[in-house]
Amino acid sequence: MIHEIATITIDPAQAAEFEAAVGKARPYFEAAAGYVSFALQKSIENAGRYLLIVGWESVDAHMVNFRNSDGFQVWRSLVGGFFVSPPSVEHTLAVI
Repeated sequence: MIHEIATITIDPAQAAEFEAAVGKARPYFEAAAGYVSFALQKSIENAGRYLLIVGWESVDAHMVNFRNSDGFQVWRSLVGGFFVSPPSVEHTLAVI
């Protein structure tokens, strides 16, 4: 399993609306082939900064299956308007 970690920055005044939109988008991740887990974490020190952490069976499950799905388009339509800048996305693999 790998993790997609997206660092997302929004206007802190829109936090409640953003979190609700992510909640609406979550089922589209869960429906994707290769989906494993989902978490949205809010920074304590940096208002408006979030980490979206999604577990996938492989990088392709994220980059091919999900990114090419209608669910990805719904995700972006629900939350894209909140982004102050494009999210930074990387994939990680547990080593210990």
